[in-house]
Order: sequence, then structure tokens, then C-alpha cells
Amino acid sequence: MPGQRRRKERQQRDERPGPERVPGRWEPLFESQEHAEVRDFLRRLRSEGTATDPAGIRIDTFCGRLTHPTSHRVSVYVPDPSA
Repeated sequence: MPGQRRRKERQQRDERPGPERVPGRWEPLFESQEHAEVRDFLRRLRSEGTATDPAGIRIDTFCGRLTHPTSHRVSVYVPDPSA
């Protein structure tokens, strides 16, 4: 049946708990203007086992203009200990 795989994937994605459903905050870990440095940092995070859940990692790209260069920030979701 057409579209069945897409519906299943969407349903599974909606069922798994994401960081948005758990109270907490995003804590910046690394910031750089070089995309290659960000990739290396993410590889290190994965190899060390620090960030095991990819849903708990956020990469923000701040678009640069004439006065400010483009920068990338890697943040990790830290759940609130009281929740």
C-alpha cells in the first residue's frame, strides 16, 4: 500500500520520547566558525560516549552577514534534576 512506510515511520517517531517532552535546558558545549571543527567535535562526542542520543544534540548555525562571520554552536540537552 503506498505511503504505509512513511506512516509507520511517523508513528514511531511520535511515540519515542524526545528531549522536548522532558523538562530541562539546552547547554552550549562548543562554538566555532569552522564547520570542520564542529564535525570533529561531534565525532569526538560520539566516540567518547558522551552524547549517546542524537535527539539530545542540537546544532545551531548563526548566519553571518558583512559584519559578523557565520558561526556554529553545538548544544546538548540537560534534563532538569528536579523533574
